[in-house]
Amino acid sequence: MKRLNSKEELFKLYEELKKEREKEKRYIAVCNGTGCLANRGLEVFLAFKEEVEKRNLADVGVTVRGTGCHGFCGRGPLVVIYPEKIFYQKVKPEDVPEIVEKTVVNGEVVERLLYEDPATGEKILHEEDIPFYKKQMRLLLAANGIIDPKSIYDYISIGGYQALAKALTEMTPRGIIDEVIKSGLRGRGGAGFPTGWKWDDAAKHDSPIKYVICNADEGDPGAYMDRSLLEGNPHSVIEGMIIGAYAVGATEGYIYVRKEYPLAVENATIAIQQAKELGLLGENILGTDFSFDIKIVRGGGAFVCGESSALMASIEGRVGEPRSKYIHATESGLWGRPTVLNNVETWANVPIIITRGADWYATIGTEGSKGTKIFSLVGAVNNTGLVEVPMGITLREVIFDIGGGIPGGKKFKAVQTGGPSGGCLPAELLDLPVDFDSLDEAGSMMGSGGMIVMDEGACMVDVARYFVKFLTEESCGKCTPCREGLRQMLETLNKITRGEGTEEDIALLEELGEVIANASLCGLGKSAPNPVLSTIRYFRDEYLEHVRDKKCRAGVCKALVTYVIDEEACTGCHVCALRCPVGAISGERKQPHRIDPEKCIKCGICKEVCKFNAVKVI
Repeated sequence: MKRLNSKEELFKLYEELKKEREKEKRYIAVCNGTGCLANRGLEVFLAFKEEVEKRNLADVGVTVRGTGCHGFCGRGPLVVIYPEKIFYQKVKPEDVPEIVEKTVVNGEVVERLLYEDPATGEKILHEEDIPFYKKQMRLLLAANGIIDPKSIYDYISIGGYQALAKALTEMTPRGIIDEVIKSGLRGRGGAGFPTGWKWDDAAKHDSPIKYVICNADEGDPGAYMDRSLLEGNPHSVIEGMIIGAYAVGATEGYIYVRKEYPLAVENATIAIQQAKELGLLGENILGTDFSFDIKIVRGGGAFVCGESSALMASIEGRVGEPRSKYIHATESGLWGRPTVLNNVETWANVPIIITRGADWYATIGTEGSKGTKIFSLVGAVNNTGLVEVPMGITLREVIFDIGGGIPGGKKFKAVQTGGPSGGCLPAELLDLPVDFDSLDEAGSMMGSGGMIVMDEGACMVDVARYFVKFLTEESCGKCTPCREGLRQMLETLNKITRGEGTEEDIALLEELGEVIANASLCGLGKSAPNPVLSTIRYFRDEYLEHVRDKKCRAGVCKALVTYVIDEEACTGCHVCALRCPVGAISGERKQPHRIDPEKCIKCGICKEVCKFNAVKVI
């Protein structure tokens, strides 16, 4: 790689690479994100490489790219044929010769691999026409599907590092900070603090050493937004960090990434090395006086290290425990120096703001929440995956228009936003705008962007218990309200789900939640009661059923349910008796069966295997 020593040299390289890209008559984008790789995505990619090479198609302008996550993870492996954007789903290696023959060579379509809209039965040809993508606004994720994350040249060919060149040669550090403030960008890691004002505070402190940190320690169950960005477009994050470092006067940066994200670590490591070789990172970036370097630190898997001060303690080699925030990190953070910490998604927004301008960016979203937000949409929803939407879109639009609604004809019951510390919102709030302030007012939070959908089969008391159990195990134990309060809360929830609870226990949970939220040291503890308080707020009737009637309407809490067989519906097929692990079901073939309550362990297998809906929960 030839080092770039000026903005002009970068622009010249961009023009050359852009022309080369335009010469490609067709290119095949194969998703190589973690989700697709788990479904033989790498085999699909290698099969395309082999088939194109075997047919000498590179000579006529056909290229194969292994890209990052395309978002529609529930349908992977995904393949998109450009320039038409023909979208194929659930592609297997054995499908590759047919795709190349029919689509790449002859311009025909492989109908069986197209997406079929479950609502209409219509086969959809183009990616942008699929309901999952239609209402999205993919500012950050757009490049994920069109570039090779291991190639800096691919990133430059679509305008990468032009924002950095503009920032270093046309803007002052003060001007950059003002632009970020004007854009209204708020931190995407959970707290939603205005990014520009954080930078402004760090810039004010006079110190020969300052740091910027990228928080990629994504520990929320079901969340993988940051992982997919760092895997699929690491240069956008690096470029944002360099611009931020220049703005606040930092000379060193860290990407703190989960050890469980090996592909993100690999792609970010390659990206850093390539950026150094081209003179976009390291000494005298693009021939200017500004020098800045980035190192990768791998986290040990502690959920609490997603909290800013605990993360910094971990980088320093200490136990990952939070500290009191009476001294801000922008004054005394990593090793006692002024430090700016933002998450992956926040940093990736910066080049977009510098390139397109704060005025343009501020037109997206709501008054208090600007831009787009990436959510991992998972759970009881037809279309699972990553969605990037403008702030202010409603929960209904995300879950039903983009997510395709609830599978199996079941009813929507709740959605939890914001990770394990988020709240559970009911059906009557489906038209709630998705933005920082609206979610906070409703008793939930934006968090890093997890969105878990639940249907009528979910018990909200058990859901609260599940998340409190997770948070109890992940609490660092430093402060008493979080450590002891969560344990007491979990013990009380366990008591209720065993059928031993009272109405006083519900009141105790509310009191505990208030104490934990007000007295805990860090953000984890302060938000930890949300799952309990929100479920009591919106689903109090379920709590009352558990303690008054000793009943779990969803049939989840085993101590509160009994399995019986409806004799009129039972055909005597004997499948449930064969599958029962403890022999609790008796009956002759073609005769109604019965369940012995003394033997039944309430595993629910009988209900799962019954095709006649004869097994009931009472």
